[in-house]
Amino acid sequence: MNLLFQKLKENAILPQRATPQSAGADLCACLDAPVIIPPDETVMIPLGICCQPSEYECAMLVFPRSGLASRYGITLANAVGVVDADYRGEWFVPLHNISKQEFTVMHGMRIAQLVVVPVLFPEILETANVDTTERGSNGFGSSGLSSFQEEYKQ
Repeated sequence: MNLLFQKLKENAILPQRATPQSAGADLCACLDAPVIIPPDETVMIPLGICCQPSEYECAMLVFPRSGLASRYGITLANAVGVVDADYRGEWFVPLHNISKQEFTVMHGMRIAQLVVVPVLFPEILETANVDTTERGSNGFGSSGLSSFQEEYKQ
């Protein structure tokens, strides 16, 4: 599989992996001037690129960079971005500042990472009933916090 990236801006930087086995390829800000993200604010950061995958049975997922999140409180506003295989517009990353300090994004800064995953396209059908399972309709938190759940019932 190939990802064909087009630079929409001359100063755009194509995604690249830090090491050959890196799951994610770094995505870099494409800016004409530094951008300040105030505390508790979200700013859309352009990448200056668009993409055409050679296969359509995939999705391009945009994840936060762990160093930006853990050191500076900079993460993605949407947790994980999904770029559909048929999208051809410019890519943007919604960076959110969860810290108490301003953060400055500079041109070329590695601000997110791209991971490509296969996608299934099931036919969506309606049914009158779904089968029963041991879990049933027990939802959020129903399996507890630990495999030692009995210890926490005291």
